[in-house]
Amino acid sequence: MAGCTDGSTGQMDVAPDASFRRVLWIALALNFAMFLVEVIASFVGDSLSLQADALDFFGDSANYLITLSVVGISVTRPAYAALFKSATMALFGSWIIGAALYRVFTESAPDPLVMSGTAVLALAVNLGVAMLLFRYRAGDSNRRSVWLCSRNDAIGNVAVMIAAAGVFASRSRWPDLAVAMLIAGLNVRAAVQVTRLALAELRLLGDQDGTRSGSAVRSRVS
Repeated sequence: MAGCTDGSTGQMDVAPDASFRRVLWIALALNFAMFLVEVIASFVGDSLSLQADALDFFGDSANYLITLSVVGISVTRPAYAALFKSATMALFGSWIIGAALYRVFTESAPDPLVMSGTAVLALAVNLGVAMLLFRYRAGDSNRRSVWLCSRNDAIGNVAVMIAAAGVFASRSRWPDLAVAMLIAGLNVRAAVQVTRLALAELRLLGDQDGTRSGSAVRSRVS
């Protein structure tokens, strides 16, 4: 879920809802499966960056589920859903930052083979989901967020592979902690961006409602 928006604006609801729903269900199933895989791998390999990526997959699963619940309904509810997503991103990011600070005082080093193997599988899943969502990359904050989440999560998977190489070369936990902090920071940054975009949409809708109400009052007076 890291970096789930670019802060831009676009057209609303440009994709057919039925096909978009099918793609979201596929993305939801793949992301939740990878969440389970990475949770297990993070404990087996003692890797915080894998734990961060597992939480990212869980957050993406929630992202897709929330988006499924608001596809094709009033334009205000998706904006509120985006605000909820941003809160979960900030929560996950803060958890990993706290866990990384705790790990500074421990001596365990993760298993680089578990890290790299799991990261390769996660990269394949994220690239596949990103390809499925590519045609839906334009739209409101929810539609753009699901595409950008998968696209940018692939970058996080590459970072985990780099961390695995660093752990293997140095036999220390620091590359793992650095990448975990990077993923967490991207989640917090994305939370801020999604919040700003959703609030901008709500303000725009409020202005439009106010304009329509004013026009209605003027027409009744005249």
